[in-house]
Amino acid sequence: MRVLFIGDIFAGAGRKILAECLPLIFETEKPDFVVANAENAAGGKGLTGKTADEIFASGVDVITLGDHAWDRREIFEIIDDPRILRPLNLPEGNPGRGMGMYTKGDKKLCVAVLMGRTFIEKPMDCPFRAAAKQKFEEAALIDFHAEATSEKIAMKWFLAGRVSAVLGTHTHIPTDDAVIEKGTAYITDCGMTGPYDSVIGVDKNIIIKRFLTGMSARFEAAYGDVQFHGVLVDIEGKKAVGIRKIIYKEADLQK
Repeated sequence: MRVLFIGDIFAGAGRKILAECLPLIFETEKPDFVVANAENAAGGKGLTGKTADEIFASGVDVITLGDHAWDRREIFEIIDDPRILRPLNLPEGNPGRGMGMYTKGDKKLCVAVLMGRTFIEKPMDCPFRAAAKQKFEEAALIDFHAEATSEKIAMKWFLAGRVSAVLGTHTHIPTDDAVIEKGTAYITDCGMTGPYDSVIGVDKNIIIKRFLTGMSARFEAAYGDVQFHGVLVDIEGKKAVGIRKIIYKEADLQK
């Protein structure tokens, strides 16, 4: 089984290159499942029904969310869709689900989202204890949405041999540490599918001014140097046997 996991889709630029790249990837790589983090898909923050429909229409099977899950009120209209997952370790009483089982033909994939606590000021339960409570009886992919590299790497070792993949999101900066440990594919961050002529997706001039002056300003999504970032994970049974990064640049697609 081959799974394509797509790093944080950022705003309209990210959705556009997603739609452009997926037909090429389906033709060349033939993934069985496509999972995408889309917590920044609507204007750079949150998810709406319209943006979710656009992402699903592009070929994505499962959308994962993170710390911006509740940033748009429209999310509550679609959060019960079983194809949309919010973090599993949110406190009891939050709507939606944090884990789901998905089937295509004779292939089954469990997908779950965990959110880190280090440097993320959101009320949530321990992601390690939340993961420990689960029985992963099928191939399982974990989107670990976390800020600290130390917390992500600790989760790699904590789940090594128990799940098929632990794939980091949230920081929008792709890392070069894809590895397999005890049958578990891992990367600290899959990167962002969106504009890289930016500060993690936001217009760079706004962010530079904020650092210089300390004054808050309304964030606006950038548009330049749009790139698609993700990873392909090959799984046999419950164990990963391969992981590799996949990157497309809009400038190359237009040649």
